[in-house]
Amino acid sequence: MALYPNVQIGDGTLANIGWLQELPDTVTKIVWDNYASVSLKTAERLHLKEGDVITLTAGDQSIAIPTHIQPGLHDGVVAVAVGYGRTSAGKVGNEVGVDAYKLAVVKDGEVIFAGQAADIKKTGNHIQLVTTQGHDSMEGRQLVVQATNKDYQESKEANIHRHHTWSIWSGHQYNGHKWGMAIDLNSCTGCSACMTACQSENNIHVVGKKYVMQGREMHWIRIDRYYTGDVENAETVFQPVTCQHCDNAPCETVCPVAATSHTDEGLNDMVYNRCVGTRYCSNNCPYKVRRFNWFNYAKLIEKPMHMHLNPEVTVRPRGVMEKCTFCVQRIKEGKNKAKVEGRPLKDGDIKVACEAACPADVIAFGDLNDENSRVAKVFKAEPRAYALLEEWHARPSIRYMSKIRNNDQVTPASEHGHGEAHKNESAHEEGGRA
Repeated sequence: MALYPNVQIGDGTLANIGWLQELPDTVTKIVWDNYASVSLKTAERLHLKEGDVITLTAGDQSIAIPTHIQPGLHDGVVAVAVGYGRTSAGKVGNEVGVDAYKLAVVKDGEVIFAGQAADIKKTGNHIQLVTTQGHDSMEGRQLVVQATNKDYQESKEANIHRHHTWSIWSGHQYNGHKWGMAIDLNSCTGCSACMTACQSENNIHVVGKKYVMQGREMHWIRIDRYYTGDVENAETVFQPVTCQHCDNAPCETVCPVAATSHTDEGLNDMVYNRCVGTRYCSNNCPYKVRRFNWFNYAKLIEKPMHMHLNPEVTVRPRGVMEKCTFCVQRIKEGKNKAKVEGRPLKDGDIKVACEAACPADVIAFGDLNDENSRVAKVFKAEPRAYALLEEWHARPSIRYMSKIRNNDQVTPASEHGHGEAHKNESAHEEGGRA
């Protein structure tokens, strides 16, 4: 058995923060719960399904906790996150999950969190674990492109398929700035710091376990996690996905009230007070990055917690579609500062929230019309760069850079997916959303 602090609430000190309770786990993508993770073979041997409640016993202590079936986990390990099940954390953190600290053992003055023998018994009960991603395969699509270092040395565009597309769109002219973003998948660890930074910066509401279960989470950024390779030794890859600010934006063509429109700097804008909530834009978006306010969450914020809201960003009401804006408020701030100082805008003057928070320097934001900017160099000269779902010809303003691995067992782009693990996907998809 292994007890561990997870990325979200750590040892439980931060359990009363709604942003972190609703932040999906880096690997499992589960929110508002802890669970006992077991391998697929262990689940098959014990006849366990996703969400089955078990009694987990270590020494003379036991807890009742739901099961999560985790590809790539060692068959002899059951892993549980600590920091949950608190009773005095506060309104948000109280009674969320199960207290796993009681399974730790004190020996010679030290607390032992791993290496103990544990016994698992089914209780016959079931809890629906809530996940923001219930499908783990790339299904042959060019989503996260991977290559071995050997293949990369032979071809800098290894495993990237370039599509030849055409369009009846006349295109846009950008005589001033043209904003874009580059995301290096080679550095992304899936830590999700960008998600919480975006949530803080842009007044994005927490909706709670019930509505995440219904697919109504509000995050403007999501971190897609895919499994690759054999189920016995599954590897994970991560891909941050936000509004792609497409030049041929599919959302703009279907909005009946022009609530979503294109700016002369390449942003896909949202005019909140014009939106009537048809959600046509969300239906027409191939990236599925738009969020809809089903309730007036802002009215639920108790004083003085309303003081945490960013005054530079509109607080959206019920019935409004919202999404990433490339932190347009930060763009305006940077431009105004340069104007006051009587100088041209320089690359790096504007850092969007996700970029500023990323500990691995995965994200670069800047002006594509500035040939010396980091982003422009990626778009023009980086052979690892590719557009997500390029074949849709939406012409996104974001480029991803392929992931290079130091081994010779990378699934090529034409065979992206779960591999053997995909065969068992239904075993750990129960309780999540497809």
